[in-house]
Amino acid sequence: MQDIKIGKYHIGTSHPPFIIAELSGNHSQNFELAVAMVEAAAAAGAHAIKLQTYTADSMTLDVDSRDFVIQEKDSLWHGESLHALYAKAATPYEWHAPLFERAHQLGMLAFSSPFDEDAVDFLSSLNVPCFKIASFELTDIPLIRKAASTGKPLIMSTGMATLSEIEDAVNTARNAGCQEIILLKCTSTYPASPENTNLATISHLRSAFATQVGLSDHTAGVGVSVAAVALGATVVEKHFVLDRNAGGVDAAFSLEPEELKQLVAETQRAHQAIGQVCYGGTQAEEKSKHYRRSIYVSQSIKKGDVLSTENLKIVRPASGLLPKHWDNVLGKTAKQDVSAGTPLAWHLFE
Repeated sequence: MQDIKIGKYHIGTSHPPFIIAELSGNHSQNFELAVAMVEAAAAAGAHAIKLQTYTADSMTLDVDSRDFVIQEKDSLWHGESLHALYAKAATPYEWHAPLFERAHQLGMLAFSSPFDEDAVDFLSSLNVPCFKIASFELTDIPLIRKAASTGKPLIMSTGMATLSEIEDAVNTARNAGCQEIILLKCTSTYPASPENTNLATISHLRSAFATQVGLSDHTAGVGVSVAAVALGATVVEKHFVLDRNAGGVDAAFSLEPEELKQLVAETQRAHQAIGQVCYGGTQAEEKSKHYRRSIYVSQSIKKGDVLSTENLKIVRPASGLLPKHWDNVLGKTAKQDVSAGTPLAWHLFE
């Protein structure tokens, strides 16, 4: 499967995982806070920051109807109207350029999720290196076609999509001219639990669609993301916040700066640990083989003595005969005097 290049980063199983810090609406529409989040993400080692590009009116209707109010009692946003929630969480369009510029100054990539076709045009004018399609928009075929037609790579969260819905999205992107596609395994609950994350899907996604595959992780902590990398995820996206206790629309399932730093470090370790099928020890283990067990003379032996459990012992290190010869040497006769501490060798006995 071919690597994908986004900006200066190569994405593929032979490269460290690409870590995206999702700002979402955790900036609480405070520009200085948003800038501080970008700076903290860079300090933590994230490779990219991601915004969401929409307005309340481009997302939904401002209608006083049950359809447009979040009804699920277990939702973080129970009782909120969709329009009010999106108005509160939106990142103002005029912030995008300065936030992207600050990210670039700090060595990070910066891009966004467009939620309508006008947003694709707006982001294209800012020369983003790629587009992210959110899991709820994966069935918005016109949006995918528009983003794919720019020729930029597409990162698409799969969320609750069926296999056929993912196939529709991937085929749409490819038919519109986009061949560089990354699919993110994603559980579209906020927060998500490890039990409903189903990381086993990662390898199936890769084989089904011949794309790079990653994880958009809404669980707490970094454990699920680390496991995903061990299973072959090449991209990890996590929501980010400076301080969960200070609030933010997604704060409950977002990482704080120290946790993001830990995510970067631990996913890199997981990637380094994958390696290849290996038996017999690595080069680094070669010296350790000396400290295996072997057969030693434990009590001094005279010529003609019988080798027994009284004068032989299996101990460390491994300079003598291997322990697998134990039954064969017991009862043999010594050919010469042998002092205690001598590694047993074939020439020492009949």
